[in-house]
Amino acid sequence: MYQHILIPTDGSRNSLKGIRTGIALAQTLGARVTGVFVTEPYRPPVYGEAAVYMPELTPQRYLQAAVAEAKQALAGIERQAGTAGVGCATVVVNGDQAWRGIVRTARSKKCDLIVMASHGRSGIAGLLLGSHTAKVLTHTKIPVLVCR
Repeated sequence: MYQHILIPTDGSRNSLKGIRTGIALAQTLGARVTGVFVTEPYRPPVYGEAAVYMPELTPQRYLQAAVAEAKQALAGIERQAGTAGVGCATVVVNGDQAWRGIVRTARSKKCDLIVMASHGRSGIAGLLLGSHTAKVLTHTKIPVLVCR
């Protein structure tokens, strides 16, 4: 059925639902998984007249912090996959929008299923904040399993 499952994570507690489900499904099906973490590109801070001085965040420091956060989040997928005996690879992708990075990675890695968690925002919060899950659903032809 499914042989290669993409599991996106943002390192949040909520994303653990998708990780657990994706790895359990992969174990049942004898599939392998790829974990993905999408980092945003560096954006220099903009200070106004009433700004509080903060030490400058250089592009190098930002990249180091983003990579450290990504590695920590992806380590959770690697640990759980190892415990379950599931083959696992991880990738860090840089992109303006997480959903685009997820869709692009699923295509480039030839994944046949995406398993991801949803924060389940609805109403005005969903409208204002948007939903990466909804955008993945509408911009890919790859099946998506949403965990809530």
